[in-house]
Amino acid sequence: MPAESIKPQLLKGFRDFLPAQQILRQRIIGQLRTIFEKHGFAPLDTPALEYAQTLTGKYGEEERLLYRFQDHGGRDVGLRYDLTVPLARVMGLYQNQIVFPFKRYHIAPVWRAENPQRGRYREFYQCDVDIVGAAGMLADAEILSILAEAMDTFGFTGYQILLYNRKLLEAMARDAGAPAQAVLIWRALDKLAKIGPSGVLAEMERYGVPADAARRALDFATAGPAGDNLAMLASLERRLAGDPQALEGVRELREIVEYLGVLTPSADRIRVDPTLARGLDYYTGPVWEINVEEPKIGSLGGGGRYDKLVGMFSGRDLPTTGSSIGLERIIDVMESLGLVQATGGVSQVLVAPITPAVLPAALALLAEIRRAGIPAEIYLTPGDKLGKQLQYADRLGIPLAVIVGPDELARDEVVVKDLRTQAQQTRPRAGLAPALLAQL
Repeated sequence: MPAESIKPQLLKGFRDFLPAQQILRQRIIGQLRTIFEKHGFAPLDTPALEYAQTLTGKYGEEERLLYRFQDHGGRDVGLRYDLTVPLARVMGLYQNQIVFPFKRYHIAPVWRAENPQRGRYREFYQCDVDIVGAAGMLADAEILSILAEAMDTFGFTGYQILLYNRKLLEAMARDAGAPAQAVLIWRALDKLAKIGPSGVLAEMERYGVPADAARRALDFATAGPAGDNLAMLASLERRLAGDPQALEGVRELREIVEYLGVLTPSADRIRVDPTLARGLDYYTGPVWEINVEEPKIGSLGGGGRYDKLVGMFSGRDLPTTGSSIGLERIIDVMESLGLVQATGGVSQVLVAPITPAVLPAALALLAEIRRAGIPAEIYLTPGDKLGKQLQYADRLGIPLAVIVGPDELARDEVVVKDLRTQAQQTRPRAGLAPALLAQL
């Protein structure tokens, strides 16, 4: 026994990922990486730690969730809250080395001092995709088409991507007679799905929004022909006909909807929704959010246009749009819906030597299988009962076992067992790897 025993503990809101979980995570990340790169986005990475002044003043009331402290050099630093502000900082540092429009994706952990609950952790991965330096709505439509493709690739059928525009939210506050309290109205409306209309009114009252203005804002957000994007935009256009900024917002949304009708077969999943606000203060134009009908877990991702944030670091306006997908929530929902099945291993084939005497032949066979590009392993205790070896493979989700026994070797054969169906057959030893590839 060790001289001193240490109790194993895990910080609240943080998680370990055992192989089955990590294999699944890497699979989802790989699918996202493939989609991002197919659309011409290049990878970017940044440090986990930033100067606190880089992070502060960007997140509104959510800034309270920043992990912020002094390092050993007395510097005021913080763990990154998202991947968007680090992108803006990178643009400021390297703007003379970058080709614009700049299309990047970034898949990495972020940290927030949240109250942990299902789908909400203190350390979690974001999967971001952004375009810097493109002012037109085609860039926003490109981002939204990527989100739809990702959701379709993962197998989701009951999802929607809600779409709106900050310019219309500002116009709504003016229409309600409370333009100076626009941000407070947005923050309350952003919680509508969670707390309902009465809760939103109470939240606005708590923020100091006059009751009449609060009611007008809520009525504005919840009125209109829901489900028909062009009809909704026409309704907004009529109601806000005297507000030039609002009309610009309607035009931008109409452009996005039209582009998406060509870009993605899932354009019907995108719905213009005046109740959508998005909580972060740096958005300047279109905003969006991915939601699923079940389970009720909150948004799976979201984003929007933020044309001023990069300019805080670069000294010049660089129009930017982008989105983030929450890896943890995506996986939680996929598991709840039975869209994925985690396995504890990565091998596709287990070579099972029945006796130590066949080990040299089993190793040669293993090498041949690996050269064919098939992930494979050998059972490391030759001579264990075959049932134990097959149980090992089954527990790790390895689909095929190649059983190497002395009698079969004498006939230059092996037995291949499909652990998914329990069917087995004797195959020639020669040319086995191509046959395994075909069976897999």
